[in-house]
Amino acid sequence: MQTNGKVWFLTGASRGFGRLWTEAALRRGDVVAASARDPHSLDDLAAAHGDALLPLRLDVTDRNAVFEAVRRTADTFGRLDVVVNNAGYGHFGAVEELTENEIRAQLETNFLGALWVLQAALPIMREQRGGHLVNVTSEGGVRAYPGIGAYHASKWALEGLSESLAKEVRDLGIRVTNVEPGPYGTGWLEVGSRRSAPIAAYDPLRAGAGTFELGDPAATVPALFAVVDADEPPLRVFFGRSFEPVREEHMARIAEWERWQDVALAAFGPVAAR
Repeated sequence: MQTNGKVWFLTGASRGFGRLWTEAALRRGDVVAASARDPHSLDDLAAAHGDALLPLRLDVTDRNAVFEAVRRTADTFGRLDVVVNNAGYGHFGAVEELTENEIRAQLETNFLGALWVLQAALPIMREQRGGHLVNVTSEGGVRAYPGIGAYHASKWALEGLSESLAKEVRDLGIRVTNVEPGPYGTGWLEVGSRRSAPIAAYDPLRAGAGTFELGDPAATVPALFAVVDADEPPLRVFFGRSFEPVREEHMARIAEWERWQDVALAAFGPVAAR
């Protein structure tokens, strides 16, 4: 099937941002390969949009299945324009509370799952000399809260990977963007998160956790389109009101580095005379 619109491959399409962005891309005339653990969650969209939607059953932790799904997308639609790594979840638990299986599962989905998608898409985009890789890393990829360290570890890892990748593929015509949403009313806390067994010593930390003003998920649609339609898309972009608090944190980091700069330079050792 050939199309004049953009060809999307999008993970985690059954709910939240993934579902919303899939619907919006279809409405504007693009075609979408939408993956989910249960593709029947997309049956209504398939009925409404026919061949413009390719529903795919996919667990992103299955590397072979990811490569097969991405290749099927390119074979079906003739190319691959936008890949959105959206699948993921948040794991709540203090660092001491995390079990080995819990942290491995978090990294398998949020980090390695995204990596498999990127690796599957890159040969196709290299061959066509273009494409846009979009990783949904969240505000949690550039700042951290207590009690959700596993999630932050997975997202900070994806941010670093993406920055290296962007420098590797720029001359190949491929662009990379980290979309960093703040809190939104997507039901992420209710159905998109998991929790460790609690240790009582950290109960005061949980009791003192604040509440967040939630953004309107529908407002992210024009923002996402602005990013993927840009001739020079950003490497990173916030969705929501994260900039001011993150700027304060980054300024505090810079100030701390400056305070310790004498120690840092002393750690280099004496410079030999030339």
